[in-house]
Amino acid sequence: MLELKHLYQGFRDPQTITNLARDIQLTAKLVKQPINIMEVCGGHTHTIMKYGLLDLLPDNIEFIHGPGCPVCIMPKERIDQAAALASQENVILVTLGDMIRVPGSKGSLASFRAKGCDIRPIYDPLDTLKIARDNPDKTVVFFAIGFETSTPMTAILLQLAEHEKLENLLFHINHVLVPPAIDAVMHDPKARVNAFIGPAHVSVISGAKIYRSTVENYGTPVVVAGFEPVDVMESILRIVRQKAAGKAELDIQYSRAVSEDGNLTAQAKVNQFFNVRPQFRWRGLGPIPNSALQLKPEYAHRDAELRFKDRLPVKEIDDHKACQCGDILRGLAKPKDCKVFGRGCNPETPLGSCMVSSEGACNAYYRYQGIDIKEPHHG
Repeated sequence: MLELKHLYQGFRDPQTITNLARDIQLTAKLVKQPINIMEVCGGHTHTIMKYGLLDLLPDNIEFIHGPGCPVCIMPKERIDQAAALASQENVILVTLGDMIRVPGSKGSLASFRAKGCDIRPIYDPLDTLKIARDNPDKTVVFFAIGFETSTPMTAILLQLAEHEKLENLLFHINHVLVPPAIDAVMHDPKARVNAFIGPAHVSVISGAKIYRSTVENYGTPVVVAGFEPVDVMESILRIVRQKAAGKAELDIQYSRAVSEDGNLTAQAKVNQFFNVRPQFRWRGLGPIPNSALQLKPEYAHRDAELRFKDRLPVKEIDDHKACQCGDILRGLAKPKDCKVFGRGCNPETPLGSCMVSSEGACNAYYRYQGIDIKEPHHG
């Protein structure tokens, strides 16, 4: 039986990391072109920064931080819709984790909460059931976010709401999909990515199969990696070996949790309740076709976007002009390239979603590398 300790035990061993770094250094000498690896998931970004893995790599390997943070890619107009829902009379808005601090055009959900709106951050979506049961005279709206990882839990929440006939529980669906985001990155003419580290948790649900089209369409290696430093270093080595051999293949490093097909039961549950949305606008990436989910027509009675259609703002709103989060999500800039990084923008007063989210690239750089600010010289 797989236990939690089996997912990390031994995967932080310094000697193993050192040996992998040596093998990467030696093998990378056989590769003539730069190896530009996009780690799609923000969890991998934090591992890379926290354990100082960049310092162990040769000069011809560069990491490009991808759009795999569900909070970071949420556009301002969707935040504004959440705020508009919370501002309605007798509405309780429920959402997950960092979403409450992400800035919209009129402020964050935290600021609306301070004004008296009933907004409740939770860490288990099923807590929404109790809120709905305890408040039968209120409309409870679950603002659902996340990639393929968290979508099955929303589906189960919806199934339970149907079973219990909790008519006061609605959903505002913002679940997004990884493969279309990868396509959007690769279709950018400025894209420099030529290898991917595939997300771990997403792949547990969807299986590694969802990246086959990436390998075939762009000729880029994809290695699905776990989150521990040994996982990431071994995945880099596997990418470098493919590059040295002139290959582009799909590989599963995180085989202790990820399979080719994934969790078929979870996939069936998602397919029971959701359809692919024709288009969804990603923060920093713009509109991406077929990149998100929406409730199936038979569950329209639980769709907050339909119930409150006339009261939800739909105008597209771009980020603060000084914020380079969009370029960072597309792999065209690093957090420290941004002029407001660590100055006007920090985790306490974030201008952009890449800083506010615990998985954001800017948050990772700030937390583990800090910022060098030159103090004015006083003679």
